[in-house]
Amino acid sequence: MKRKFNLTNILLDILFVIIAVVCVYPVLLVIGISLTDETALAEYGFNVIPKVWSVDAYRYIVSTGATIVRAYGVTIIVTVIGAVTSTLVVALYAYPLSRKDFAYRKLFMFLAFFTMLFSGGVVSWYMICTNMLHLKNSVWAMILPYVMNAWHVIVMRSFFSMSIPAAIIESAKIDGAGEWRIFFNLVMPLAVPGLATIGLFATLTYWNDWTLPLYFVTEPKMYNLQFLLQSMISNIQMLSENSALMGSASLLANVPKEGARMALCIIATGPILIVYPFFQKYFIQGLTVGAVKE
Repeated sequence: MKRKFNLTNILLDILFVIIAVVCVYPVLLVIGISLTDETALAEYGFNVIPKVWSVDAYRYIVSTGATIVRAYGVTIIVTVIGAVTSTLVVALYAYPLSRKDFAYRKLFMFLAFFTMLFSGGVVSWYMICTNMLHLKNSVWAMILPYVMNAWHVIVMRSFFSMSIPAAIIESAKIDGAGEWRIFFNLVMPLAVPGLATIGLFATLTYWNDWTLPLYFVTEPKMYNLQFLLQSMISNIQMLSENSALMGSASLLANVPKEGARMALCIIATGPILIVYPFFQKYFIQGLTVGAVKE
């Protein structure tokens, strides 16, 4: 059918174009600043198209050598293991809560919801992770604290309840399938859109986190990308604010302060911007999957 180009459609198209420009412009501005010479930034200000092109900011970051490569490796390992583990744990917890024949589902739902309202505090949490679980200076210190998320459980439980008909589960039981086989062979394939959504949330959480290394990591070789970049930004800011007192004005002159900050943002967010479009197909996939034929 031909699309009707009436006034409403035209206004909606214009609105969406404006929203797209508003969303994309800051990213293009950050990229432009990161590729602009530092003296040109001071003279002309921030522009999407650099007045004077320069890769000094990226050259300064690359000069750290193996440090940033190692931080990338730590972040990738933590993100992959953490996202997969978190998605699996959340699904295993949420699936029984979606089953009306589970006798204790209200109790376990309350336990999950209670953690959204109250917490034990940072001090007790830190002592448990370091003194009892011995997670300090370990990759697991950046994985285990975020494995369980009550909000993700609620979202996944709602998805299971609405997308997995009880008739399918009952049919599988009649055929002799056990609970584990039903979950992994029947429920999980039908829940791919929901799992992809939770997996994306977990991926963003692990990739953007720098607080867990701040609490639990003291060895530089265990720094993840975000914590390393945050430390570099703090060091640049400290040099900029105290250059006169420290007598480091000549050293600071060779550091692309603004460009380095923006380049660090691009390095930190670039992989997520590249990966995110591949998750979008799962958000609309499976809307009619699982329908029960009469």
